Parts: sequence; structure tokens; C-alpha cells
Amino acid sequence: MTGPESRLDGDVGLLAPVSASPLVAILTGDGAVLAAILAVEAAWASVLEKAGLAPAGSAAVVTAAADVSRYDAGDIAVRAQGGGNPVIPLLADLRAQVKKLDTGNIGAIRAVHTSLTSQDVLDSALMLLARNAIAALLADVHSATTALASLAEQHADTLCVGRSLTQHSLPVTFGLRTAQWFHGLAAAARKLESVPLPVQSGGAAGTLASGTVLTETSSGRETGRTPRTAVSALDLSDRLAARLGLTPTPAPWHTNRFAVTSLGDALAGVTDALGKIAADILFLSRPEVAELAEPRAAGRGVSSAMPQKQNPVLSVLVRSAALQAPNLAAQLHQAAASFNDERPDGAWHSEWQAFRELLRLSLGAAGLARELAEGLQVFPGAMRHNLDLSGPLLLSEAVTSALAPLLGEDGRDRLQAAVDQTLLAPAAEQGATYRRLLREAVTEDQLSDQRLEELLDPANYLGQSHEISRRIFAAFPEFSAKQTQGTEGRPV
Repeated sequence: MTGPESRLDGDVGLLAPVSASPLVAILTGDGAVLAAILAVEAAWASVLEKAGLAPAGSAAVVTAAADVSRYDAGDIAVRAQGGGNPVIPLLADLRAQVKKLDTGNIGAIRAVHTSLTSQDVLDSALMLLARNAIAALLADVHSATTALASLAEQHADTLCVGRSLTQHSLPVTFGLRTAQWFHGLAAAARKLESVPLPVQSGGAAGTLASGTVLTETSSGRETGRTPRTAVSALDLSDRLAARLGLTPTPAPWHTNRFAVTSLGDALAGVTDALGKIAADILFLSRPEVAELAEPRAAGRGVSSAMPQKQNPVLSVLVRSAALQAPNLAAQLHQAAASFNDERPDGAWHSEWQAFRELLRLSLGAAGLARELAEGLQVFPGAMRHNLDLSGPLLLSEAVTSALAPLLGEDGRDRLQAAVDQTLLAPAAEQGATYRRLLREAVTEDQLSDQRLEELLDPANYLGQSHEISRRIFAAFPEFSAKQTQGTEGRPV
């Protein structure tokens, strides 16, 4: 089939715009999954050869055969129904390629999958897939947090109104708001960085029985084999972890899925933090609020029917990821709680799509958030205008704290009455009304006009805003400093 129709036989992300990017496809697509499986098999062949458990030169043959371009992902996917996972048909193809490339007849086929099982390979491959995707995700997060830190510094004194239960509450600064965005994202990213990505190597039932037989009965003196030093099946597992750049594990985790659920929770934590940022920006970019605007780009934010609209699509897509991720993490927990026996009947299989979709969503959302943070438009004038809508009533907490002690036991009640009476006045007159009522309640010898105006100045009631921001950035220095590695440094 040629022309546009030729692209209709695969999933290109038509209904998943948050993750429909070349980088996400490269790192998490079917090709990436096949490449990760093949990388595990090639790494295992190398481990066996170096341990004297496979013929000399076999690792090079297996590595050459493990070139992903040699394999048809669509064909393997269909054939995977026969055994319930993609490793089985891929192994058949890999063995055929190894035999074809083993022109020296060294017996390289003996290095393919020896003593492993499908779950060993697929679990390790998915951890390898996660490692590469998370590296790219964190690169985008670092850039986003650096941009947020810069915004917080630039707007440390930019006044805006805080909102509580949809209503104006107290004056805050936009610098503190962005520092809190930074705080949530940096904390989630640090958690993600700390999650181990363990290798899997347990054999058919998690006992390493086949690996034990391999290591105990192979003398290493057979023709073509390199001399072997004493090595156990657990040693081989550790060597595989080192070869793949994964975490060594004290034991197989075939039915202990904490590694998977921990990673899922950490990924969902990142999308939670991004979702909070996106939700705030969506509200603050409403025309009637107009405190922020997304970075503009040709063709972005357009409407199919209304030419005047500029939709905040970056935030929309980020928020969509945040709304989907928790259910995917929950699916991983549901699967983990259903793992029975030494190999479950369906629970393991139900992890794969949820696991990969979490990677896709979080990676896609992080890339969009990076662009959003780096290009966010801030309008201090609109922020001040919205803050002033509440007038001096916004400072009623500050006024009560300062004046109630001067008015005796009923001081708080009298000041509350002043607020209640002010709220009955027309909006345009509330500022003057509140000042008059306060002046009537407190004599000038108790409180000067200058001190009263100081109490009604929002810039004087910011609490520890600057110190809170400072402490946030001091707690996460690795996420507030500019990074030397840019997009070009991300793994592909």
C-alpha cells in the first residue's frame, strides 16, 4: 500500500496528543521495546561468555543478530498470541539470525537465552526501557524547574492575589506561587530519581535452578570456551545488571512487584505536580483573569470554528496526562495484588500497557511543561488589578491581628462588624467605607493614619514569602541550577 493509507495500519498516537512526539516514540514505541528485549539477550550472551559459560566469540554474534532492524514488530506482535508474550516469537527469530551469522560454527546459539525465562527478559527489558525514558523525562524536568526558579526570582516582589475555595484570600507574590510549583515538581522528580530499576533473573520459577545447573556443571574447558572462574547463578544476575546499567537485586522479584508499583507511583507523582501547574495556568490565563499566557507558536491553540481563540493547549495536554496517570498507577497496584503462584495468570500481562503508557504520558507531559515554563508570559499589571478588586478588605486579617488588642474584649466582633457593613456597600465604595469604619473604631492616638495605611498595603502582609522561597530552592539545589546538558544530551 502506498500514499497516506500506508500509515493507517499502526498506532501513531492520533488520540494521544500529549505523547505523540518523535522522542516519545523513539524511547517507548514497539521498536524501543524490541530493542530493549534484544539488548537484554545480547548482554546476557556477553555475561555468559565472560564467565566461560558460552563459546568464545558468541557474544559478538548475538550482538550482531540483536540489531532491531532485522525484526518485524508487527509480525512478532501477532505471533505473541501463541505464547502470551513477545519474547517467545522474538527468540525464535533471534536464534535464526544467530545461526545465520555464526559463519564460524562456534556454537553461538548456546549463548542465547540459556537459563533465562521470558519474564526475566521482559521485566529487565521494561526496566531498561524505563531507564532511557526517565533520563529524557528528567532532562525536561530539570529545564522546567530551572525556568520556574528563574520566574520566581524575577517575580519575587510581584504582587498577586491568593485564592482559597475560589475566593480572594490574602496577597501573595507570583514568585512564591512559582516557587511552590517548583517545589512540587522538584520533590516528585527527586523521588523518581531514587526509584531502583532492578534487573530480573530468576529462571522458570524464581529459583535460578537452570542457572545453578549451568554454573555447577560447565567446566569451562570445552573446546572453544574461555577459562571460567567460580561463578554462581546469582553472580550472573549481578553481572547482567551491571552490563545493562540496572540495579542489582538480592533476589528474583517475579511475583513481588514493588519495583513496578514504586516506579508507577513516582511517575504519577511527576504528572500530579505537572497537573497542579497546568491547572493554575489554565485558570490564570482565562480572559477575565489574564494574569498569564502560554508561549505562542504558529498553529498552536487554534479553534476549528472561532478564529479569535487562543487556547492554552500546552496546559490542557499536561492536565490530561495528570488526569490519566493515577488510574494507570492503580492498574499496576491491582496487578501486583493479584500475582498468584510463581507466575501469575494474567496479572503480569496486564502490567505492560499501563507501565508503558505511564512512561509515555509522563515523558510527553514533561516535554510540554518544559516549553510552557520556559516561555510563560506573565502580566504583573493584571495581577495587581485583580488583587485590587477586593480593595482593603483583602487585608482584614492583618487589620484584625493589629487592632483587636487595642479594642478590648469585643475587638474582634467590632472589626468583623466593620467588614460585614462594608460588604453591604457598592463595590466601588467599599474601600472608602472600610477605611471610614476603621477610623471610627480606632482613635488616631491609638493608631495613626500612616500606620493604618501601612496595614492596608498588601506589600506589607506577605509573611515569610521570600524566606519560604529561599528555603525551597536551598532544599533542591540540583533542580534550581542551570543544567549544562540540553535536549541534545538526552538519550535516543
